[in-house]
Amino acid sequence: MGTQSALIESPVLRLLGEGAGYWSALRGLILKGKITGTRVHDARIAAICLEHRVRCLWTANRDFTRFPALKCRNPLAS
Repeated sequence: MGTQSALIESPVLRLLGEGAGYWSALRGLILKGKITGTRVHDARIAAICLEHRVRCLWTANRDFTRFPALKCRNPLAS
């Protein structure tokens, strides 16, 4: 079994995707944050996280600070 297969078959893995509230959450983030261009993809990730009640997104991407409803933590910072 390869590493990828082991990850996908993990009993604690939960794949996240667009659900019923996704479009509403995304629209709200885009309008409130005045998001345009390449940051729309960040808003998409934030909307999915918020919809699934992700408590904290571990990322070194500071653009996520534009979404105060999503708490972020930089894994590279001390």
